[in-house]
Amino acid sequence: MSMTLGSTLEQLMTRLTGDEKHSHAATSTLDVLQVLYDRVLRHDPANPEDPDRDRFFLSKGHGPMAYYAVLAAHGYFPVEWLDDFGSFDSPLGYHPDRNLVPGVEISSGSLGHGLPLAVGAALALRVQGRDSRVFVLVGDAELDEGSNHEAIEFAPAVGLDNLTVIAIDNDSSSYAVRGRIAERFAVNGWQALTVDGRDHADIEHALRHVTPRVPTAVIARVEDKE
Repeated sequence: MSMTLGSTLEQLMTRLTGDEKHSHAATSTLDVLQVLYDRVLRHDPANPEDPDRDRFFLSKGHGPMAYYAVLAAHGYFPVEWLDDFGSFDSPLGYHPDRNLVPGVEISSGSLGHGLPLAVGAALALRVQGRDSRVFVLVGDAELDEGSNHEAIEFAPAVGLDNLTVIAIDNDSSSYAVRGRIAERFAVNGWQALTVDGRDHADIEHALRHVTPRVPTAVIARVEDKE
């Protein structure tokens, strides 16, 4: 049974401890992940390999605490796994591993890889004739990676309307003026939507948005990174 209350997820996150937990990187994503898994994403913990499922890629893999909490809340693995986060025998590493953690689509942590992989997955799903959608969460500073620039240019050129990128804007990047992330996507042909990264109704509306033949970028603004 899904746990949907933010307080419950926050309680689950307290079970993950350790010096390398990157708590700020995780908490900035919590509301987006909660809305995505509770209200938008087509997924089934009982059948995580369903070929018609929607795909979620966590490119911001250095902060997986919120991701693990959401997956545990939805029954992808026992909640007790959270207590051993980062230990030698735990499947829950400091970066998520698709071979060890049920529900994880890609192994991530090396920044700049998630969006290109999502573009490839979205294109492959379209070739297969599936109506599945691909969502990928990136950090704002991660967008400095050249591989992301190539993906941002390519996706609109081939009309990947089944692709949504969620950029967490906590003002930690080289983009000194807020709003330039949205401008970057828009000028390359994306539908760019800016939301309050803590407002669940605002987030849900943006994540459900689809413009034919145009990929969507959701810029989720949260408090500045400390």
